[in-house]
Amino acid sequence: MIELGVNIDHIATVRQARRTYEPDPVWAAVEAHLGGADGITVHLREDRRHIQDEDVRRLRELTHIKLNLEMAATDEMVAIAIRVKPEMAMLVPEGRQEVTTEGGLDIVGQEGRVREVIARLAGAGIVTSVFIDPDIAQVEAAARVGARVCEIHTGPYAHAFHAKGRDAESAPVVAELAKIRTAGEAIRAAGMRFNAGHALNYFNVEPVAALAGIRELHIGHAIVSRAVFVGMREAVREMKTLMGAAQAHALAKAAAR
Repeated sequence: MIELGVNIDHIATVRQARRTYEPDPVWAAVEAHLGGADGITVHLREDRRHIQDEDVRRLRELTHIKLNLEMAATDEMVAIAIRVKPEMAMLVPEGRQEVTTEGGLDIVGQEGRVREVIARLAGAGIVTSVFIDPDIAQVEAAARVGARVCEIHTGPYAHAFHAKGRDAESAPVVAELAKIRTAGEAIRAAGMRFNAGHALNYFNVEPVAALAGIRELHIGHAIVSRAVFVGMREAVREMKTLMGAAQAHALAKAAAR
């Protein structure tokens, strides 16, 4: 069954706008769990623009589903991860001027460093994921450096979907989805877990959730946005329902062939 990791960074974004104590990301994590989330994702950035160190500590202590810590491959973040011990650490590129992550990690250009970081995290018993573009060279590099999980960057697919009027059959959308599918096949062939995420929402998630072998989607902004109107628990429940139905339909079609 496909799993959903809910990114709660933007609960902290709202809190940090006033430099206060609410809304509480831990409360959001509990509500997401009650809505059916399988995991919680947070990105502890170098500039601490939203999630803070104390949030990560409290989430580790107080949530009862798996914690995925998004992080840059820096010594500071590796030390934090080893101390906190999330179930998974996902290595992502990070730029101070970006609004959100703008692309996948270039493993090919820094294999030595990424291999070292993965080895340190693995030595602490932490499963390591890498956030990469749907590029076969990056998938192959991820396998070489010892990543257990590859999360494919779905931003270009999501942006094409929106630009083409939410038409899942338009040529640009089909082309971007094919890149994700091909990368997923290569990930699985290399013995790694195939995850995906970035800019997925209630309109574009189903074609991705229907891809063969996909294990987990990480979704944040769309769920937090929906939660403003319907609550976190319901927003997560709706997303999980869409994902499960899409996967079940794809499996039924495959079985009927």
